[in-house]
Amino acid sequence: MSQDDHSKVINALGGKKGIIDSGLPGLIFLLAFNFGHHLVAAIAAALLSSVILTVVSLIRKDSLQFVLSGFVGVAFCAFLAWRTGDAKNYYLPSLWKNTGFALLYAGANIAGWPILGLILGPILGENFEWRKVPARKRVYIRASWLWFGMFAFRLAIQYPLYKSNHLNALGVANVFLGLPLYFATLWGTWLFIKSVPTVKITNPE
Repeated sequence: MSQDDHSKVINALGGKKGIIDSGLPGLIFLLAFNFGHHLVAAIAAALLSSVILTVVSLIRKDSLQFVLSGFVGVAFCAFLAWRTGDAKNYYLPSLWKNTGFALLYAGANIAGWPILGLILGPILGENFEWRKVPARKRVYIRASWLWFGMFAFRLAIQYPLYKSNHLNALGVANVFLGLPLYFATLWGTWLFIKSVPTVKITNPE
């Protein structure tokens, strides 16, 4: 597989910048809350950082999909923390997201329609023909289990911290289980995907 295919896989799975844009406001929220223990100020700091990142992304003409989804995600986290009056609920949507994606990836794999195949197949020019090639289908399933493991691992660490009200540990875990774990999963995904050639589609004459 080519370097161009590598770039397509990276961009299709969120892109490096998209993960940073969604994770940085959470870190700023945690630091701001610890500095003054004032929930509204911490929420404002997180929202302001997200607005700045969004504006920079728009100026750079980055993908509008990831720009808007990152801002909406931060705004929802901030709203939830403000509405409940509990700082730890800023990280609650992360638990919901990881639970939902873990179930989705597992269910799709069991059904024989791995999520990564559905996402990357059309992007890599093989559409859903990969399902007719057992070796190619297996790499998509294995790579999808890798993503399931990432979501499940995040949940296994973060949920006990949330339930025990360890805000600082929850915030730190959110950072370290975000970008570093994402990069490791993305790297593993690429190793799986490139191990078997893409399926060539032949147009009938």
